[in-house]
Amino acid sequence: MFTAPFVRSVAPLLEQHLERIKHAELLHLSAPATLEGVLALGQLEAACLDNGLRYQRRFTLPTMHVPRDESASPLPPQQGLGIFLDVEGETWQAEDCVAGELLKIVPLQTVVTLGAKQREHLGALDPVIQAATLAAAMAPNGRRVRSLRPFAALGLWMRGALDTTYDPIHSSAIAHLQEEGSLRTVPLPEVKAPVVAMVPGLSANQVKRLSKAWPTMDVDERTLALSELVLPCLTETVLSTPRLEELIWHRLVVREHPLDLVSQAHTVHAAWPNEREASRLHASNLLDSWLKTSALVPPS
Repeated sequence: MFTAPFVRSVAPLLEQHLERIKHAELLHLSAPATLEGVLALGQLEAACLDNGLRYQRRFTLPTMHVPRDESASPLPPQQGLGIFLDVEGETWQAEDCVAGELLKIVPLQTVVTLGAKQREHLGALDPVIQAATLAAAMAPNGRRVRSLRPFAALGLWMRGALDTTYDPIHSSAIAHLQEEGSLRTVPLPEVKAPVVAMVPGLSANQVKRLSKAWPTMDVDERTLALSELVLPCLTETVLSTPRLEELIWHRLVVREHPLDLVSQAHTVHAAWPNEREASRLHASNLLDSWLKTSALVPPS
C-alpha cells in the first residue's frame, strides 16, 4: 500500500516508522478507547500476530475523559518501542513530524491526483489507514492482516471531511481497496441487512420492497427507483450530501457478511459505553472479537 496514490506523498515518513518497528524487540501498542482506536490498533496487532512479534496492547482514556491539564498520550516505555495511534489528534504535515522516543502515528496531510486533468486534491490520511499500510508492509501475506484490511476505509469515513464536502482521499482509498479485492461497493438494495436507521427519512419497508424487486430491474429502473427512495431524505439536515450518496449508492461489503462495513461501525458505535473504565474494557473485548471473527459485528 506504500505505492497507493493517497499514501505516496507521506510514504517516506511511514517507511521511517516501519524501520523503527522492524528493529524493536518489543512493541507497546496503544490507542484511545474509541472505535477509531480499535480499528487502528487492530491493524498493527494483526501484523504482530501474523509475524510472531512480541507486543503489548493498551487502550488509553479517550480525550473526553482526560482532564485538560493532563496529556492523553502515554509515556515512552522503558523497554522496546512505544507506538501511540493518535486517532483523536489534529492533522500534521509529514515534514513537521519529528522522531521521538514514542512513535506517534497522527493524521497526516496528503495529496492525491484525480480526474482526466490530474488535478491535485488535499486531504488527511488518518491513523487507521496508516496502520493498515504499515501492517501490509510488515505481513503482506498475513491471514489476519488481509482479513482486517477492508476496515481501513472506516477511519476516513468517521472523520469530519465527508460532513461538508467530497473527500478525495476517502474515494481514492475505497478505489484502491476495491482494485486489490479487499472489498466491493454495492448500492443499498444489494446489502442483505443494512442499518436503515442511519439515513433519516428512509423507509425501511420501501428498502425491503426494493431489495426484493432489485434482481428483476434493469439499470434505468434501478436508477429511478433509488432516486425516488432517497427523495424524502433530501429534506433532512442530519447527513451531508456526500455521506448520503455513499450510504445509498456505495455501501462497503466484505465477503458474504449481511452487514456492510458502515452498518457494522454504526452498530458498534451506538453500543459504546460512556463510562471511563468501561470504555477501555469494551475496546479490548471488541478487538479480541474482531481479530477472531474478522468482523466488528459477527454474522448471526
